[in-house]
Amino acid sequence: MSGTGRPVRRWAGQGMRGVLSALAAVGLAFTNLPLLLISVVALALSPVPFLGLALTPWAMSLVRMRADLERRRASRTGVLVRRPYHPAPERALPGGWQRFRWTVTDPATWRDLAWLVPGALVGFGLGAAGVLVPLYGIAGLTLTPLWIWLGTGWYGYGVIWSVESVGAGLLCLPQGAAFLATGLSVAPWLRRVDAHFAHLFLAPTKNAELRLRITQLTVTRADTVDAQAAELRRIERDLHDGVQARLVSLSMVIGLADELLDRNPADARKLLVEARESSGAALVELRHLVRGIHPPVLAERGLAGAVRALAIGLPVDISVEVDLPGRPATPVESAAYFAVAETLTNLVRHSQARHGSVVMGYAGGALNIVVTDDGVGGADPAGGSGLRGIERRLAAFDGTVTLSSPPSGPTVITMELPCALSLPKTMPSSGTG
Repeated sequence: MSGTGRPVRRWAGQGMRGVLSALAAVGLAFTNLPLLLISVVALALSPVPFLGLALTPWAMSLVRMRADLERRRASRTGVLVRRPYHPAPERALPGGWQRFRWTVTDPATWRDLAWLVPGALVGFGLGAAGVLVPLYGIAGLTLTPLWIWLGTGWYGYGVIWSVESVGAGLLCLPQGAAFLATGLSVAPWLRRVDAHFAHLFLAPTKNAELRLRITQLTVTRADTVDAQAAELRRIERDLHDGVQARLVSLSMVIGLADELLDRNPADARKLLVEARESSGAALVELRHLVRGIHPPVLAERGLAGAVRALAIGLPVDISVEVDLPGRPATPVESAAYFAVAETLTNLVRHSQARHGSVVMGYAGGALNIVVTDDGVGGADPAGGSGLRGIERRLAAFDGTVTLSSPPSGPTVITMELPCALSLPKTMPSSGTG
């Protein structure tokens, strides 16, 4: 029963979230027209000195807040809508000419305004459908017991017109259940349709995408330089505080043993034993340091074998499926391995999952990795779960990370790394950790 009940609860939870989101869409639709009116008035007053320069950016900022809210709502359905706006000018004073010019010359401003009316109509229509269908189903499930209890009244429901007997009333129950199930199933789909419609207006244009891409590459380059500097400092610190200190101590112990060799062979032998143990500890630390730079298992077995070896050592059952026609370049392979390792670490620590999966493939010139778990969900990149570190690691190779983690699960993390493959192999590999 538990295996069957969990998917049903998940379906019902997704349906209820879809209905609540549809209800929110209906309410938010009523805010679009006042925002449009405020914007039109602000633009009409823009020739007025001081007042127009201050009022227009303020009105457009309200429109952008509404558009950003819609972008976030769309992203929760899996439709990614990025912010397309030009970066704000430096030292732009509120109410000044620079801020006014920055607002009105941005094409995204006018696209936001163009979305307000059709976005309100589509959001209200689809939201109303997402709310009314399940409500009609609930009515069918509640009116009949009420009618039987009261023993009076008349109504029609579904295909039963009119309900004048207990038998006819009982026929409304399965119809109500069907309407309710249909409404819960359709509500998330209607929400995605609304999100795709918002994407037409609120997503960046090709020119805006190119501009955002240049900005992202600039930030990525700076992050990569900082990450490399931090990694070099970490290696230097580990060598200085760990291996180097042990080697210095080892040298001192061997020197003392050399001095005692003729006078006190027994003590010299003890020092040599201590030196041997110290050299073994130094070797272990050096191996750990090397694994942190580039795991030997990755060089020996490739990405598939390294991820499988990683999954075997975890307390959660992790299935691994890999279908790669070759191997990525070593830096890309290393970045993918550490990204998967960080993701699985987060899975074990935070998800409360009983099962997870790693699926890797190659399509469209990119390495695709999907990590899924059946845990509690609710992962948040801003919550210190390490997802930001994964994004920074993959961004150095023009990679992307997409997260889907509703509160009741499942959590799905999709990573994509553009790369070329070499060393082709003929057989796909799969396994379970």
